[in-house]
Amino acid sequence: TTIDQNLQAIAEKSVRRRINTDGAKVKVSQGAAVALDMRGAVLAMVGGKSYIRSQFNRAVRAKRQPGSSFKPFVYLTALDGGLTPDTVRVDEPVRIGDWEPENYKRKYLGRVTLKKALALSLNTVAAKLAVEVGPENVITTAHRLGINSELVANASIALGTSEVTLLEMTAAFAPLANGGAAVVPYVVSRIITRDGK
Repeated sequence: TTIDQNLQAIAEKSVRRRINTDGAKVKVSQGAAVALDMRGAVLAMVGGKSYIRSQFNRAVRAKRQPGSSFKPFVYLTALDGGLTPDTVRVDEPVRIGDWEPENYKRKYLGRVTLKKALALSLNTVAAKLAVEVGPENVITTAHRLGINSELVANASIALGTSEVTLLEMTAAFAPLANGGAAVVPYVVSRIITRDGK
């Protein structure tokens, strides 16, 4: 298989440690982790804190809102549409229908480049940008990069409100590191028969 035994052990230990340290505070009793290489090979996968307590693989089967980790798909859609990292948008309070997205610290910076808005994870700019480029186009970008789950075409998609799996999200980030090639995650690298074929 593609699993790196050392990385797998580290991932399992990290998930357990994080749940034991912070789980009670945030009312979480399980967790998951996935590490892929840039070709899609699964180097480590943890589906939960304890397989004995739960055989449900959260890395592959649990659908959760990805939150701000979904924002790169909005910005990539904007770049595909002709904007650049230096394109300027305004970070300010905004109302989109009945929705009023706010920045995490409820502070607004005014004119910012897209590069800075993404780096600072500014919610208002991402939401306005999703409306500007079209939520349907953001979905097309996400699907092109490896998200398979059904996504809802609305402005809040910019803040990761549609649910996806951890494996999908991890795979969809691979093209951002490998020059743009979508990957299909895999764990079996080869199969050999008893006689060596």
